[in-house]
Amino acid sequence: MMIPNPALTSYFQHQSTTTERPNPHSISFQCNAYSAPRVSSVFLLKREEYSQRMEGHGVAAGQGGGLKLIQEAAAESLSRTSKNIDELSVHMDQFLSVCDADALSRMDPLDRAHSLLLLSKAATIAYALRLRCKGVNPDDHHVKSEMERLSLYEEKVQRSLEMRKAPLRPTATINAQAATRFIEHSLPDLTREQKQSMKDISKGEVTRIKYLERAVHKKRKCQPSERQSVRTAAQEFLEKASRELLADNRSAFKGPLHPPQDSDEDISFG
Repeated sequence: MMIPNPALTSYFQHQSTTTERPNPHSISFQCNAYSAPRVSSVFLLKREEYSQRMEGHGVAAGQGGGLKLIQEAAAESLSRTSKNIDELSVHMDQFLSVCDADALSRMDPLDRAHSLLLLSKAATIAYALRLRCKGVNPDDHHVKSEMERLSLYEEKVQRSLEMRKAPLRPTATINAQAATRFIEHSLPDLTREQKQSMKDISKGEVTRIKYLERAVHKKRKCQPSERQSVRTAAQEFLEKASRELLADNRSAFKGPLHPPQDSDEDISFG
């Protein structure tokens, strides 16, 4: 077998191919050496030797990373992402187990649309995460348009869900004129006054007359109080003006001119 790329020999130990079964505690790597000539080699690397080599490069054993090769923040982010993917896998298995055609047909249309939207959103986000793990920016991929389309659907579904939670409003009204005509034709034994009343109701005249009667009654009801208030205000004004002009004058003379107090003559006015 040809010697692989020297750049790989510092990390992997090459073993010759034998007929014996591989060690179950070893990791098999298939890689292509890009040095000329191009060859394909198989490496069997034992975990203990791999750990020893990684410890030599500053990676602590059993901690999954070190400060020299992998930053602590990157290792925590990777661990958190892996945990979230595991949880997503569990929930998706439970969701898909009950997401069949029969179950969807028994659901309410709005609930069915919401479930399908969540399924599509989860699949799209998982695919975008896969692109990021491969070094591809999802904003530069066609998946971006798919995410925008799902956002529009999500707004519509959310608006419908909020409308369903709102209090119920009357969706139908009774047409009084049509109902009156129906009653008129259904009851043939009506007197002339009753038929005339039903015709007036069907034409809407009774409603207009009642409205006018209510308006006139309201106007009549308000007028006496308004007149009384104006009359009371005028009387109070005259009394106030009289007190100011006459002061303490107790005679029958009214006006700015007062008769002399010591005069005994009668004054007549023609």
